[in-house]
Amino acid sequence: MLYSCKLKSVCNLPVIYNKKINTTGTSNTDVPLAVPGMYQLDITLRRGQSLAARDRGGTSDPYVKFKIGGKEVFRSKIIHKSLNPVWEEKACLLVEHLKEPLYIKVFDYDFGLQDDFMGSAFLDLTQLELNRPTDVTVTLKDPHYPDHDLGIILLSVVLTPKEGEHRDVTMLMRKSWKRSSKFQTQSLRLSDIHRKPHLWRGIVSITLIEGRDLKAMDSNGLSDPYVKFRLGHQKYKSKIMPKTLNPQWREQFDFHLYEERGGIIDITAWDKDAGKRDDFIGRCQIDLSALSREQTHKLELQLEEGEGHLVLLVTLTASATVSISDLSINSLEDPKEREEILKRYSPLRIFHNLKDVGFLQVKVIRAEGLMAADVTGKSDPFCVVELNNDRLLTHTVYKNLNPEWNKVFTFNIKDIHSVLEVTVYDEDRDRSADFLGKVAIPLLSIQNGEQKAYVLKNKQLTGPTKGVIYLEIDVIFNAVKASLRTLIPKEQKYIEEENRLSKQLLLRNFIRMKRCVMVLVNAAYYINSCFDWDSPARSLAAFVLFLFVVWNFELYMIPMVLLLLLTWNYFLIISGKDNRQRDTVVEDMLEDEEEEDDKDDKDSEKKGFINKIYAIQEVCISVQNILDEVASFGERIKNTFNWTIPFLSWLAIVALCAFTVILYFIPLRYIVLVWGINKFTKKLRSPYAIDNNELLDFLSRVPSDVQVVQYQELKPDPSHSPCKRKKNNLG
Repeated sequence: MLYSCKLKSVCNLPVIYNKKINTTGTSNTDVPLAVPGMYQLDITLRRGQSLAARDRGGTSDPYVKFKIGGKEVFRSKIIHKSLNPVWEEKACLLVEHLKEPLYIKVFDYDFGLQDDFMGSAFLDLTQLELNRPTDVTVTLKDPHYPDHDLGIILLSVVLTPKEGEHRDVTMLMRKSWKRSSKFQTQSLRLSDIHRKPHLWRGIVSITLIEGRDLKAMDSNGLSDPYVKFRLGHQKYKSKIMPKTLNPQWREQFDFHLYEERGGIIDITAWDKDAGKRDDFIGRCQIDLSALSREQTHKLELQLEEGEGHLVLLVTLTASATVSISDLSINSLEDPKEREEILKRYSPLRIFHNLKDVGFLQVKVIRAEGLMAADVTGKSDPFCVVELNNDRLLTHTVYKNLNPEWNKVFTFNIKDIHSVLEVTVYDEDRDRSADFLGKVAIPLLSIQNGEQKAYVLKNKQLTGPTKGVIYLEIDVIFNAVKASLRTLIPKEQKYIEEENRLSKQLLLRNFIRMKRCVMVLVNAAYYINSCFDWDSPARSLAAFVLFLFVVWNFELYMIPMVLLLLLTWNYFLIISGKDNRQRDTVVEDMLEDEEEEDDKDDKDSEKKGFINKIYAIQEVCISVQNILDEVASFGERIKNTFNWTIPFLSWLAIVALCAFTVILYFIPLRYIVLVWGINKFTKKLRSPYAIDNNELLDFLSRVPSDVQVVQYQELKPDPSHSPCKRKKNNLG
């Protein structure tokens, strides 16, 4: 047995001499039994050399695990984008039996995904000399591919015997360990280290303006450049600018600043190549600690290991917009704090900080009937609460299918059309956390102060999984600010799952687009039938309407007709003649897609066929995405007029009324003149302004039919009703 004394205290031990030690990829089972007793093993993890590349960029993000007797006792920090990482970290371990070797495993870190295996080795502790520093070189191997060269790890180790009072102390530690279901440092890492950094202290606002004189990577003397940004776990990828060495991106995004002293933003430029690995153009960094706060900095960064410059605008803003507290500490239950929050978002403060739209408080109370993810028939659940790029975690409740968290999360709302995502995971010691269930709740659908039992859904949000979660949510926002923010681009998520090829998804998107196109085709057939006099009465009515409209047509009638259509649908809804139909076709296809995904995953493990033909895959994914965009565009227009989101439909009515009045009273030439002057002078007035289309930004907030199905609440089992539960407790 062994126990960890101290983790990650950096220490430099002198190199005494090199010694050859058995470090093959398989354990030595012929080692004689060591004399029983306690030993202290001091290990300095120095560096790695020539490690395996696991990322598409030809690098890896390696970290190292030490295990003895099947238990993880140390995990190093992650070194990003390096095949020759330098750690210089020290671990102090207490070992009871030297017969069990030290198992060294190296992984490539992938945020939100399963980490990639990079090799392993065993260190035979019986071959170490006592009280003598030893430099050890271990050769990494993969048991499945023993001939592959996976690099080496350099260590410095010292083995020291411990006697007397040390043995008594470790026996106490041993007892406490046996009472724990998980290794204690692992629990500390997930509950404290991972959770605390998610309380961010500021915002780094970045505007990627342009690139200048980038390196030509294609045979035509040009490139198709895009840029990747990384700050800790946060990532952003710009759009691809085809065939240029001087791209104009004009993209704006925000990172969260978790450390008061700042941080380093890693920036890499790439050339997009269809059908093969993207070419590396260059890299640079931004040291945020060198930038002053509350001030916009224009940076021209020289690309290292390449050619050219990147031009950026960077602004650091202090903030404290997210928090975690216990249920007893509740902002909205304190009358003074509630009054202060209501005052901050009152109609009188419309133009004060337009980015601060509202306040969200989420009480994560408990979950019931969760899926058993461990072999013991239990789970170790914790909960992740996400609002756009704000991501907070609860503590882990071990060995429990009915956990109680009783935590309160608060967020500032930047977009009232955001969707709150609450996901329950099972903590796993040696692997990525297991998914247990998820719910997605649009902020505009929340009923304030109501404790509700939400049925957990699968990853695709298409059907139920096991368990329910009890949440109580409050939203306070300024409607005018929310309306104005609707007309600017949506906030991009830092990390989104990459699109992958799916036959079912491709078919679903094709059918969705076909249905949108068929609406136009049927309308054309209907109009053509009027010309053909298939129905004389209908053709006569259409002819009279045509003469009347053309003779009296004015431009203001276009928004007025759309306004009448919205009003007509509204009266149909309030009169009970709701013409909105839940799209069962989309629901059925989403369920089929989930089954197909499982099947595809199993097939890919056996064949890996799609991964071998990158060019065809990328073309198919592009077609799949285009079909999705076209179908979603048509569905968003339909759902605007169908009052799927009343807030947006009312906003459309206000805008159409304004356009009708403007077009009625102001001649068209004046409107075009103002529009043209604004367009021509925009770059002169604001050289780094980011162009946007207000109409498309508005439609991006309207959910497509697929999203309507995903956000649809499932009816919980009546036995999970909070009221019934309270009665049962009283009984």
